[in-house]
Amino acid sequence: MSKIVFFDIDGTLLDHDKTLPDATKEAIKTLQSNGTYVAIATGRAPFMYEGLREELGIESFVSFNGQYVVFENEVIYTNPLKVEILETLLEDTYSNDHPVVHLNHQTMKSNHKHHPFIEESMGSLKFPHPDYSPQFYKDRDIYQSLLFCTKEEENFYRNKYGDDFTFIRWHQYSMDILPKGGSKAEGIKKMIAKLGFNLEDVYAFGDGLNDIEMIQSVGTGVAMGNAVEEVQRHANMITKHVDENGIYHGLKELKLI
Repeated sequence: MSKIVFFDIDGTLLDHDKTLPDATKEAIKTLQSNGTYVAIATGRAPFMYEGLREELGIESFVSFNGQYVVFENEVIYTNPLKVEILETLLEDTYSNDHPVVHLNHQTMKSNHKHHPFIEESMGSLKFPHPDYSPQFYKDRDIYQSLLFCTKEEENFYRNKYGDDFTFIRWHQYSMDILPKGGSKAEGIKKMIAKLGFNLEDVYAFGDGLNDIEMIQSVGTGVAMGNAVEEVQRHANMITKHVDENGIYHGLKELKLI
């Protein structure tokens, strides 16, 4: 295989109803049959898109915005959060009444039994409020935590913990907490080093703020028509909206299908 294409999930592979358009599914199948390697690069945890991987026949992925990389069902790179610093941050979240959800590669747990910010944010991904387990982050690797606060409240955390963590907002009520410098781009570097691809043969499709580094770092970065403006500014190409079969049209324009 001479080329590889990485796809974000939400707003890229999946439309705004969180469904996989038929044209996208057929385009991916054609891409694979043409001999192009296909992988996923997402902020989601692996357990959150098992069905999608199975439906598309994809066995390689960059999860947690680059912190957990799998090539053909083999884990090739992990980068968990530093628990001792996370613990200090959690003290502040409790003081500010900002809930947190912790994720490893198998599941996610909340440190609040119920909170409307969690309900609305996770509901937008079609996931229920995670189970309550405030000590879940201890004695296991946590690859990403979700901090639930408004945009106006986030600067407190950015200013205090910006040297230790990277924060990426993905919902009006929620931000990802990643190891400092963690990104999909870093995860992709691990993957292509393993496979031996040349950078000019690496493509990526995305739409969100967590896709900027990825789109900048690959040979050809493609922004969806529904991508936020900042993402589109960094892209080599802008395809159609996800609801207008943007994946299919983008791959056609690139002559990959």
